[in-house]
Amino acid sequence: MADKLYEGDAFPSVTLNLVGGGTLTIPDGLDSKYLVVLFYRGHW
Repeated sequence: MADKLYEGDAFPSVTLNLVGGGTLTIPDGLDSKYLVVLFYRGHW
């Protein structure tokens, strides 16, 4: 299991596969200083 993030920790670089094809690397691929990342599993 990965280490937990705490207040003030830097978000690790993660590459995600997009549904329509391609990839998105966060946080590097987003052009904002402040971000909220929500991971949604989909249907159960």
